[in-house]
Amino acid sequence: EVQLVESGGGSVQSGGSLRLSCTASGFTFDASDMGWFRQSPAKEREGIATVTGVAYNRYYSDSVKGRFTISRDNANQIVSLQMTNLTHEDTAMYYCATAPIVGRWSDPQRYSYWGQGTQVTVSS
Repeated sequence: EVQLVESGGGSVQSGGSLRLSCTASGFTFDASDMGWFRQSPAKEREGIATVTGVAYNRYYSDSVKGRFTISRDNANQIVSLQMTNLTHEDTAMYYCATAPIVGRWSDPQRYSYWGQGTQVTVSS
C-alpha cells in the first residue's frame, strides 16, 4: 500500500522559514518522481517543486524558484521541501505526491498518490 505522510507545517511570520517532510512507503521510492503541491481556498492545486527519480532532476514553479529547495533522502524514503523567505501568499495546504504518468511535471492529474497534507500559514 502506497503511503505518503507529510509533516513540518505550521505558522510562521513573513520572512521566516519552514521545512516540510514527506515520508513514503509502499513503492520503489528511489525510482519515483516526487512532487510538492499546494492549494489554498478558492485556488487550484499548484505544482511547486518536483525531483525526478533516477536522474534526480529538480524543477520549480516561478512562484517559489529561488526560495524553496526540494531534496530527497532515498535511504529513508523522505522528500523534503525547505522553504525560505515565506510570504503571506505561501499560505496553503501543502501536499506531496508520486506515481506520475508522462506529462507536465506540475500537472496534479499526473499523480496517482497523495498525502493528507500539512498546513502552512504565513502571517504578515
